[in-house]
Amino acid sequence: MSRNAVVDECVFWYDLSIMTKVEAKQRIEKLKEVIAGHRYNYHVLDKATISDAALDSLKHELYTLEQEYPDLITLDSPTQRVGGKPLAKFDKVTHKRPVLSMEDVFTREEFEAWLNRIEKVGGKRVVDLFCMPKLDGLAVSLVYKNGVLETAATRGDGKVGEDVTNNVKTIEAIPLKLRTPATSPSPSLERRGIDRRVEVRGEVYFPVEAFEKMNRALEKAGEPTFANPRNTAAGSVRQLDSSVTASRGLAFVAWDLDGDFGQQTMEEEWKILEELGFRAAPQSKRLDSVEAIEKQWKWLQEKREKLGYWVDGMVVRVNENALFEKLGVVGKTPRGLVAWKFPAQEATTKVKEIQWTVGRTGALTPVAVVEPTWIGGTTVQHASLHNLDEIQRLDVREGDTVILFKAGDIIPKIKETIVKLRPTGTRKTKAPSSCPVCGSKVERREGEVAMYCTNPKCFVQDREAILYAARAFEIDGLGPQTVATLLENGIITSPADLFLLKPGDVLGLEGFADVSANKLVEQIQARKTIALPNFILALGIRNVGEQTAIDIANHFGTLETVVGATFEDLIEVEGIGDVVARSVREYFDQEHNQKLVEHFLKNGVEVLKQMVSAKKTMATGKTFVVTGTLESFSRDDAKEAIRRAGGKVAGSVSTKTDFVVVGENPGSKFEDAKKLGVPTLSEKEFLAMLS
Repeated sequence: MSRNAVVDECVFWYDLSIMTKVEAKQRIEKLKEVIAGHRYNYHVLDKATISDAALDSLKHELYTLEQEYPDLITLDSPTQRVGGKPLAKFDKVTHKRPVLSMEDVFTREEFEAWLNRIEKVGGKRVVDLFCMPKLDGLAVSLVYKNGVLETAATRGDGKVGEDVTNNVKTIEAIPLKLRTPATSPSPSLERRGIDRRVEVRGEVYFPVEAFEKMNRALEKAGEPTFANPRNTAAGSVRQLDSSVTASRGLAFVAWDLDGDFGQQTMEEEWKILEELGFRAAPQSKRLDSVEAIEKQWKWLQEKREKLGYWVDGMVVRVNENALFEKLGVVGKTPRGLVAWKFPAQEATTKVKEIQWTVGRTGALTPVAVVEPTWIGGTTVQHASLHNLDEIQRLDVREGDTVILFKAGDIIPKIKETIVKLRPTGTRKTKAPSSCPVCGSKVERREGEVAMYCTNPKCFVQDREAILYAARAFEIDGLGPQTVATLLENGIITSPADLFLLKPGDVLGLEGFADVSANKLVEQIQARKTIALPNFILALGIRNVGEQTAIDIANHFGTLETVVGATFEDLIEVEGIGDVVARSVREYFDQEHNQKLVEHFLKNGVEVLKQMVSAKKTMATGKTFVVTGTLESFSRDDAKEAIRRAGGKVAGSVSTKTDFVVVGENPGSKFEDAKKLGVPTLSEKEFLAMLS
């Protein structure tokens, strides 16, 4: 066989015309092994062991061989990182193990309070802790079967995510096949562990250097640039065309390993992740004191601009895996880890204008339009003002210099007005007397801080009501512009009309061709079956949010019973007072709302009966009020735990209350319980009832 080799660069040339299939198979396997080795050296060990040109030559030879023998192409081949037609949509993936969220702390005092809580639950002071930077990217879950990447999914709602396997395969930092070193420094890396299901979770992120390089190229080409690496990374992974993802230069770090390799600590998992072919989150280490952890947190904060990736805090986790599992989960957050976030970022800017927007209920909300300023990693042009009372408290005026602050992903708020920089001639901000959309009269209702448009047919109210319903039905692809276009063309007039849409109704409208028109209708039709709490939410009843909708659904069970409930019936629902009960009854008393419900059902919407868990505990059927600070729960987590145990949560103490849970520094509800003779529970007694 004729062959020529440049050994030091691992670049080979073979005469395919005289190569047998057996030889081709051997050559393909060797090429995959060599390419994977260079990938590992570069992305995990930060060592470039081959030139880009030489590596491209190896990949080209592999591609040529596979084209000659296509039956030898495997899923773990480097040639399969990009390929295939663009997807029409993302499929859903159910996570075998929920992707949980984290509790945030911002100060040393809050961090030490977390340590005290886990000491009480775990029975001992935890000093063995593992610290890792909290990268600001997109969380992704990778599942390997027999060592080969099978699926990659986004976090989604924690239970169900989107299948982004094709896109994730384009990221060179993610191994298509788990690495099994011949001589592993870890005796736990046995072949049997890789042969089973292995799940690795981590963060897809946009390296700052690659992000800036892309933006420079876009700017040079006269195209719009991207705002920040985090949002761009998330958008890149959710491209229907994987070749777009491949062009972005994304990276990946791992921070969780679900697979049996005998690991007993998080520190060991870091080593195993690297042996498997991943780069574990950098700058991570085991520490054993609050002082050392705080020092590391401050170091990360000081170095964050030079790390090459975005980081918004530090994750601290119990290092011992057995103890981490023992501590369990509260609500949707594990007790054994916490995110020590960096302080809220602040910046000054000027208020150019104060605008008033109209929501689905007709409520007017003020928004400050500010001079563009960089804060928290994004360019900010708007800030929340909430209502007229907030404007008056801050004394914000057009032309003022203000301090904006932002923590995490929260919409920027105005913290303070710098009065000394106020220009002369400014005027106090007043509420509008007419609706900025339709011009109708504006009123302020008794007992409320919001201003309302008095026109029930205000265009924006219709648009926002439809968007609100679409979110409750979990319909994708319906943005404000699409809904506005449908309304303006008389195609729909209410949320129920969405379920009568046909592709021909939207075909030809701006932004809609055959594929997009069919896709929108398919998405809507797929959401015709809806849970009762979601349907109640979709109706947009004033004062009825997500939790209140759940409480109403749990109490009445069916839509018919909810619609027919009297004011007295509604008052019986724990946690619902006069205001909510009156809002619900007034809603269903109005003829146009009755017709809306009828139209939903007539147009094919099926509202499911509410099934309440049959699991019985000592809390089942009992009504609780929570007051004070609990060690094991946040207030919201305690309420969720009560509901999961079959109990009910009330906001105030009455003769119908069965128990009042009393934490540290209880409020007036504790006194109310004593006056009414309602039994009180300590946190320990409360936990016993839930079990």
